[in-house]
Amino acid sequence: MSEQKKTTSFQNGLIWFGAGVSIAEILTGTYFAPLGFAKGLAAILIGHIIGCTMFFFSGLIGGRTRKSAMESVKLSFGGRGGLIFAALNVLQLVGWTAIMIYDGAGAVGGIFPGHAWIWCLVIGGLILLWIAIGITNLGPVNQVAMAALFILTIVLCKVIFTKGFVWTVPAKSGLSFGAAIELAVAMPLSWLPLISDYTREADKPFSATLTSTLVYGGVSTWMYIIGMGAAILTGGGDIATIMVKAGLGIAALVIVILSTVTTTFLDAWSAGISTESLWKPGTGKNVALIATVIGMVLAMIFPMDDITDFLYLIGSVFAPMIAVQIADYFILKKADSAGQAWNVRNLIVWAIGFVLYRLLMKVDLPVGSTLPDMAVTMVILLIASPKAKKAKN
Repeated sequence: MSEQKKTTSFQNGLIWFGAGVSIAEILTGTYFAPLGFAKGLAAILIGHIIGCTMFFFSGLIGGRTRKSAMESVKLSFGGRGGLIFAALNVLQLVGWTAIMIYDGAGAVGGIFPGHAWIWCLVIGGLILLWIAIGITNLGPVNQVAMAALFILTIVLCKVIFTKGFVWTVPAKSGLSFGAAIELAVAMPLSWLPLISDYTREADKPFSATLTSTLVYGGVSTWMYIIGMGAAILTGGGDIATIMVKAGLGIAALVIVILSTVTTTFLDAWSAGISTESLWKPGTGKNVALIATVIGMVLAMIFPMDDITDFLYLIGSVFAPMIAVQIADYFILKKADSAGQAWNVRNLIVWAIGFVLYRLLMKVDLPVGSTLPDMAVTMVILLIASPKAKKAKN
């Protein structure tokens, strides 16, 4: 890749600002309202610290190796073993594309009533335009879009927290603290199979990865807080109601559509890049366009109002995956399995981590499922590694 085509840390920051400003993140934040503001805020912060730490390490691996997310996975799981995660990633990204278009169309429909399928087409059409422009040419477009989003999101935040907001609302029964942490972890965790698709093109991998992590973590936390605040204020999770009452009108339309487009673009684009691992290089952009069209169709056909199970499924797949990668690359320094078809040991350890995550979901742990699952997965891998066996001898 030529130097002219490499992205700066600032450009990476803009990309992940756009990913963080998301209707899906705001809606997920509404689930925290039963905890009350103080307890909900603590769960959001702890969850994001855990999730964004994993986000950072994943991006750094891709940035240093100059490999896409799914190509870097092959370093730990083998050429064919990595295809398992590439296929799962494509499925989750198409799912996210559909969910984001559905949420965006629903929110716009709450502000400007009409046929939801029309808004699905409008949002999908703009995502197709973003993809056509391309990741390395989005700088000026993203700067304008992010400036608008930044201003309008501040307005939305002001409306929620300055009009009779009750900061000391008591907690209600429902979501446990551990489950809330897990919901906060799940969103940054869902980006793990994507971040290297962008840090691999960075001029300064460490700086770009750190910038991406801090920007996304901060903005995502902000969106969660907005969602929680809106739900506490209204007693429900209808963001459109807040916008209408605030008289935002066209501004609300811009917030919803731009935030949906800038986030969903990343999902569709990375679906294309992941497909290159399954098929052949150079097909990513076309597949991204196809993924967007599929997402539009799915959004127009199926209801997607509750995504908690989807988020937990993502966590159970990708938490043990990144645990294996971190241990393999940073601790054992043996992430060199791309030349072999399967790294059976690492795949078995991942499978154990996957099952363990599903079991931990049934236990109400105060720190959620991700952290203990990753810790156990890494310990198992370290014990099973050849280095550990040599040390015993």
